[in-house]
Amino acid sequence: MYFLWGCLMLMVWYPPIWAQDTIKQSDLVTFYKFDIKKDIAEPVWRVTQDAFGEAEQLGVDYVIIHMNTYGGMLNSADSIRTRILNSDIPVWVFIDNNAASAGALISIACDSIYMRPGGSIGAATVVNQTGEAVPDKYQSFMRSTMRATAEAQGQEMAIVGGDTIMRWRRDPRIAEAMVDPSIFIENLSDTGKVLTLTSSEAMKVNYCEGLAENIQEVIEKAGISHYEIKEYVPTTIDKMIQFLVSPIISGILIMVIIGGIYYELQSPGVGFPLGAAVFAALLYFAPLYLEGLAEHWEILLFIIGLILIAVEIFAIPGFGVAGISGIILAITGLTLSMVDNIVFELDMGMAFVAVIKALFIVMVAMLASILFSYFMTKSLFGSRKLGFALDTTQQTGSGYVGVDKVSQSKTIGKTGVALTTLRPAGKVEVDGEMFDAMSLVGYIDKGEPVKVTKDEAGQLYVIKA
Repeated sequence: MYFLWGCLMLMVWYPPIWAQDTIKQSDLVTFYKFDIKKDIAEPVWRVTQDAFGEAEQLGVDYVIIHMNTYGGMLNSADSIRTRILNSDIPVWVFIDNNAASAGALISIACDSIYMRPGGSIGAATVVNQTGEAVPDKYQSFMRSTMRATAEAQGQEMAIVGGDTIMRWRRDPRIAEAMVDPSIFIENLSDTGKVLTLTSSEAMKVNYCEGLAENIQEVIEKAGISHYEIKEYVPTTIDKMIQFLVSPIISGILIMVIIGGIYYELQSPGVGFPLGAAVFAALLYFAPLYLEGLAEHWEILLFIIGLILIAVEIFAIPGFGVAGISGIILAITGLTLSMVDNIVFELDMGMAFVAVIKALFIVMVAMLASILFSYFMTKSLFGSRKLGFALDTTQQTGSGYVGVDKVSQSKTIGKTGVALTTLRPAGKVEVDGEMFDAMSLVGYIDKGEPVKVTKDEAGQLYVIKA
């Protein structure tokens, strides 16, 4: 009897294992972590939106950002800052070494800042791509944004000299000093230098809640022992976009676009080269558009350029204004699609550098494509070294008519007439005989006189007579 009574008391005071697990699970604090470990630009802003969206769907308790960045684009940083300030979920940031410039703005927007010993935060002066400070109107915007972000953290009660006062949780002047070198902060910054706080300095002025070596230590320092961390995992599409927007891949896609168009012009009809060019154009523009780099009008410039080139080739004899305009528009569309349009608003010097870099990639890719296409065409159709040959012979008795190479070679220097339009390939008639021919310069309309300049691989090469 006493034994049974004792067992009952144990069950009351000590819940069974399954009940203990249920209690622990309900007490777990959930964190959602994503990284900002690269230059802050449109891709990071897109990741931030996706991460916060997923965190809200999961209903997590905290969002934590693992940061290590030297800064980036102001417009993207401001968008991320605004998203953090408007978040219903508390946001922490762990500065793993650096939170410079745009990274400092994002960090100050977070509810709690933790830093690795030896880390730093600050140096938020707006600069161009050469590292020079942009005009003061942009610095003024950054100063006010940094100050407003610090003020958004609100005020707290503090005891100073025995008196209880209300003070800013994060001093707005310290945030402003990270941009403005004229602001003097006693024992922190000298006039003439923008402020950058070390981890220990940030602790002293309430710009850091604690020092830690990793995310787990951050959570434990906050007094949370039972927790789980869910991490943002890039989707396959995200990985593909990051791959396709790299300068090397963009250059290769431009080569395919130009090469496909070049090959298509060598033969009549619509075939594989044109399909490859269209597919490459989609792979080129789609990721840039999703990343916020390519605008509608830039893609439209490229399309209009291609239309003008096609009109020049198929509708207008020769090569004039339409063709040249088409080439210029196509190159402009390809180039500007690689440049974030915000640089035109910030600093024209910075915009000029960005455009030149993009134009260099486009021009090198186009030149490489044209040279590669030319030599490939010559190798495939102008040489027998590759060993392409029919397995059977075409006998005259079976109805096949051959071309007398001797008589064909005698046509060099003679004049004839175009039996078809040469774009640039077609048929010509010389001395009453029909030959395959290729126009060396421009396109030749049907019925126009031609002059034979050379004979290669059973094909005549002609110019307008």
